[in-house]
Amino acid sequence: MPVITTIETILIQLPTRREHKWTGLTEPIGRYVLVKMTDDAGRVGWGEAPALKDWGGEFGRYFGESPLITRTVIERYLAPAVLGVELGDAATLHARMDAVIKGYPYAKGAVDFAFYDLTGRWLGVPVHLLLGGRSRTRIPVTHSIGLIPIPQAVEEVAQVAAEGIRTIKIKVGVDPKRDVEMVRQIRAAVGPEVDLCVDANEGYRTPGEAIRTIRQMEEQRLIYAEQPVMGIERLAEVARAIDTPVMADESAWNAHDVVQIIEHRAAQIVSIYTTKPGGLLRAMEVAAVCRAAGIICNVNGSVETGIGNLANIQLAAAAPAVTLSCVVPVSTPAAQQRGQVGGIYYRDDLIAAPMTLEDGAILVPTGPGMGIEADLKKIETYRVSE
Repeated sequence: MPVITTIETILIQLPTRREHKWTGLTEPIGRYVLVKMTDDAGRVGWGEAPALKDWGGEFGRYFGESPLITRTVIERYLAPAVLGVELGDAATLHARMDAVIKGYPYAKGAVDFAFYDLTGRWLGVPVHLLLGGRSRTRIPVTHSIGLIPIPQAVEEVAQVAAEGIRTIKIKVGVDPKRDVEMVRQIRAAVGPEVDLCVDANEGYRTPGEAIRTIRQMEEQRLIYAEQPVMGIERLAEVARAIDTPVMADESAWNAHDVVQIIEHRAAQIVSIYTTKPGGLLRAMEVAAVCRAAGIICNVNGSVETGIGNLANIQLAAAAPAVTLSCVVPVSTPAAQQRGQVGGIYYRDDLIAAPMTLEDGAILVPTGPGMGIEADLKKIETYRVSE
């Protein structure tokens, strides 16, 4: 059986198409850590940690991971612990990582992605088969509008809708009046056929403020309101008071969090990440708990480059609980960008070919491993020292 022989970390910075921010974020997206994993036959697998120091669950429950923290954890603890693990043995990989250091799911997730990519390349199969099979072949895309001025947002959503994307997520949570007006103007710009949802990233100060604000937004037919407040108990208070389904994000990092959400009846929807639970193995556990409880899901993320986004797509393809449109980039290298904006957050990317978007949905790659090769020249172009 082939085994892991080397693990290397690479820090990169991709140029953004425009600023993309949300409530509580204080640093730009796109400065992330790549993991290059090699086996004893010279095969290579790639992973990514889209680590953000401002992102750490409710009440700082899981802390934050900056790229430099993630890199240190991987190099000093995780890499030495997993050398020699046989490809395909994800249970042993995670047991070793959890034994050597507690927490740090983004660091563990990056190692997990590289491991699944490498295993798939060894076996000649796509990662979704390693996760149990393909539940869907197309992943509908939700385009995210960050905290930008309303006129800029209105112009962008009109183009996104014209490009065929059918769901738009609007970042809110800073000022209720502004938020209500933003949603109203976006609905007017895209018409009745496009689905709208809002994401406050815990930004509303109280459940009462969230309830009052979302009730006004409900006139625009929201499909869900994501994480309006901090705290599972407070989330449940909002969920009981509004008609719009509530989605848990910051409150839902791992399977245990979902158990607590179920106990409190705090949300009808859970946003699953590949990273928050610590990789694909743990993300499938989250999905399984949600499915057993009748909670529907999407896949969300931290605006990954194509390398990390491929893990999102493979998870969304495999997990039966994931039935909603997913907040994932349409990862596209510069040579294939021709002015489109739907799902485009960077001016370039690190994968050798673009993801295929048809009728607002990404077609699941079927190549071995994560399905699309990494572009080694681009990785070197965007490599940074610190």
